[in-house]
Amino acid sequence: MTWVIQTLRWGLMAIVLSLSACSETPGSAGFAGLAEQVEEETFAQPAPGDRLRFPEDFGPHPRHRIEWWYLTANLTTEQGEPLGLQWTQFRQAMVARDPAGPAPEPDSWPLDAGWMAHAAVSFQGQHWFAEKLARGDIGQAGATADPFEVWHDNWHLQVEGEGEGDGHWRLQVDGEGWSYDLRLTVNGEPVAHGEHGFSAKTASGEGSMYFSLVDLVIEGEVTLGGETFGVSGQGWFDREWSSQFLKAGQQGWDWFALHLESGDKLMMFRLREAGGDFLSGTWVTPEREVFPLGPDGIRLEKIEQRDTADGSVPVQWRIQVPGRQADLNVVAPQGHYWNDGLFPYWESPVSVTGSHQGEGYMELTGY
Repeated sequence: MTWVIQTLRWGLMAIVLSLSACSETPGSAGFAGLAEQVEEETFAQPAPGDRLRFPEDFGPHPRHRIEWWYLTANLTTEQGEPLGLQWTQFRQAMVARDPAGPAPEPDSWPLDAGWMAHAAVSFQGQHWFAEKLARGDIGQAGATADPFEVWHDNWHLQVEGEGEGDGHWRLQVDGEGWSYDLRLTVNGEPVAHGEHGFSAKTASGEGSMYFSLVDLVIEGEVTLGGETFGVSGQGWFDREWSSQFLKAGQQGWDWFALHLESGDKLMMFRLREAGGDFLSGTWVTPEREVFPLGPDGIRLEKIEQRDTADGSVPVQWRIQVPGRQADLNVVAPQGHYWNDGLFPYWESPVSVTGSHQGEGYMELTGY
């Protein structure tokens, strides 16, 4: 998903605080009291030397301030038309908590965390988007590692099939006038980004824990305006958590996840800042060899902008990875792909030409 921009912190805090303001439950924190508590609370922060743990890291990390589960999919209808699809769920902690300790009782109306979920479908130049908000620890939204499940009201990503293990998932989302019901097959082990899963986000070393499932096989149904399409294709699943946000001066990020016809996979991102952009990425070969890409191993160039009602965004890029002999032209399809929620950002499928052919997804924030 994605490196969440600084406004998400304050936005989710405001959401949860607004919920508390409407509550008459004894013990509910007031606005000033909670804001002070959040600032003073000690959260765990990922660092070099940390390691991923499975299946635990598919579940929530209550010692950390923010995390997300994120899926993008490049699908094709039975009629051969491309269809893009996205789902994300965020957790923003107000209070750091020991994962081995007891969770708050729901009837105490706890104020430990807020949740936000996004989902979108892109098809024939149109874009459908929905957003959900929830207070944590009251059953409305949450996640578990074993069995794996992430839910927000009637939106669910979960392991499917008794005895099937973690290799088969089902994702169900229902928006206003649209929905999707997908079955996902997970192929291959999680790919750790950066240094054994620690992904630096600045030259000075701040970062997050970050891994991906880069080879999901997807099939299912997407319904748009009463018409249902059978779909199939491939997907990319990201899992990331941290307790830090963008540094002062960082303006947003450009993120790409690409499936190349050669069987190679590429994830790369750029954090934009006045003092010099920070680039990082991961190249995965068909044999599942993983090559971390530092700032000197990637080149990113904007080629074309597109003016929209919500701002001008770069929709065509040149990505070069000299160490892999890759020179890629990455282009978004015609249309406007703003996820127009509390914090608008651009998210679209992309096609890849050049030294490699392929497809993937692009997320742009801060434009």
